[in-house]
Amino acid sequence: MTRRRWIADEVSGNRAALVGSHADHLARVLRGRIGQEFDISTGENVRRGRITNIAEGRIEFDLGEIIPTSATPTLTLLLSIFKFDRMEWAIEKCSELGAARIVPVIAQRTEVHLAAAAPKRVERWQHLARQASEQARRAQPPEISPPARLKDAMTASGGVRIVLAESEHGLMLKDAIVKDMIVKDAIPRAALQSPVPASEITLAFGPEGGWTQTEFNLFLQAGWIAASLGSTILRAETAAIAATAVALAAMS
Repeated sequence: MTRRRWIADEVSGNRAALVGSHADHLARVLRGRIGQEFDISTGENVRRGRITNIAEGRIEFDLGEIIPTSATPTLTLLLSIFKFDRMEWAIEKCSELGAARIVPVIAQRTEVHLAAAAPKRVERWQHLARQASEQARRAQPPEISPPARLKDAMTASGGVRIVLAESEHGLMLKDAIVKDMIVKDAIPRAALQSPVPASEITLAFGPEGGWTQTEFNLFLQAGWIAASLGSTILRAETAAIAATAVALAAMS
């Protein structure tokens, strides 16, 4: 039987602990008991953990053997901020799928009240990402960055950079990515001398209403590749989840 995986809140040598509501969920909902074994992610690796102590808001483990895990590709999502209930859904599902980093972005069409409230939501987004990662048996949750202005996020992103746009019909996302290399015809001329392996990719998603023409031009001027998910118009959260699945499948 596959053991459930937990991401430790505290690690010290061969000891680890879950604390707060994290521990209470295991103790009260899942009826954790002393001697029970789980896989524990320490941030460096995944080890077999045995419960040694259960207290209010705290569960402690002895750590044993290292559990082999497979390397995962690095996928970063620039996710323009949209309605929080839908954005939470996108963060949760993209975390399950395997996104390595999610950057909430303030775009020109981001609603003002959402942009203002977003910094206070980061802790909740991190909590959701952590829960989703444990559910999916990931070794680590994705990094959820503080909200950033588009220009800052755009220039700080690395690897192969692809902006998703409804207006782009010449290149499908699935055709822009191959196992180790971006399709030659899609590589900006400046990148031909040193093509970037497709083991690191950044995808950018616009808010409800899409990118403005000014923003789209900035992406192209910065050397981003424009790609599409097809002729249908998808909600922002649907586009993020679908593109994440397509990209990770192509990178694996």
